[in-house]
Amino acid sequence: MTFYEKELYRIRSIVYSNEGQINTVIGIRNYIENNYDVNLNLDLLSQIQFVSKYHLLRLFKKYYGQTPRQYLINKRIEKSKEHLKNGMSVTETCFAVGFESLGSFSTLFKTKTGKSPTKFQKEQLSRSIIDSKFGTLEYK
Repeated sequence: MTFYEKELYRIRSIVYSNEGQINTVIGIRNYIENNYDVNLNLDLLSQIQFVSKYHLLRLFKKYYGQTPRQYLINKRIEKSKEHLKNGMSVTETCFAVGFESLGSFSTLFKTKTGKSPTKFQKEQLSRSIIDSKFGTLEYK
């Protein structure tokens, strides 16, 4: 084995030493992305990747800067905004994105966005009406 081959192996072992961890958290993130609308918990997520729930919690926080629960909530709020913009009712949106309580959904939505779901939807609808009548304005 040449010097360069040894160096390549040495560098590769440093760079890819955490490949298993990275694959674990990416797998969990992808699972959340595709299943945000069902009841997800840490026990279920850890079983999917065959890892301790406490280890999963640490890994996810290390790589994404938030817990799987926080990531799930943010994904649900993001999707709920899309549903509300498309005219879905607040109640339908709440259950479509996986919340089990309209009250907790509304409170969480307002905490994250600064507006209630109803107010957010009204603003989006009025914006779309203005845009359709006058077109979008561009500033140069």
